[in-house]
Amino acid sequence: MSAAAKTEPKIIFRIQLEPEGRIGRGKIELLSHIRETGSISAGGRAMDMSYRRAWLLVDEMNRLFRQPVVESQRGGKQGGGAVLTPFGEALIAHYHAMEEKARLALAEEIGWLVANLAD
Repeated sequence: MSAAAKTEPKIIFRIQLEPEGRIGRGKIELLSHIRETGSISAGGRAMDMSYRRAWLLVDEMNRLFRQPVVESQRGGKQGGGAVLTPFGEALIAHYHAMEEKARLALAEEIGWLVANLAD
C-alpha cells in the first residue's frame, strides 16, 4: 500500500466569497493563533508567516465582513496587541461547523475512493 493510501484523506474546505474574498483553513488557523497569542505578529510567526503577510490577511478579512474579525492596538507604553472580536470568534466556530458537516456528508464517498486506491 502506498504512503498516500495509509493516511486519512483530507477535504480541503474553502469558501469563495465573490468577487475576491475567501475563507479557508489558513485564515482560520491564523485567527486561532492570534486568539492564543494576542498578537498578529506572533500569530503569523506560529505559521512561519511574515508580519506583513499576516497583517494583510487580517486586513482582508476585516474588509470582507460588515464587522471586523480582529481588533488591534498600536504599540506604546503597554505594547500593542490584537484580539478577536465576538464576530471573529463566531467566524471560527461557524467555519469549523461547516467543515465538519462537509466531512460527514462526504464520508461514504471518501470511503469509496479510499477502497479503490491502487496498492
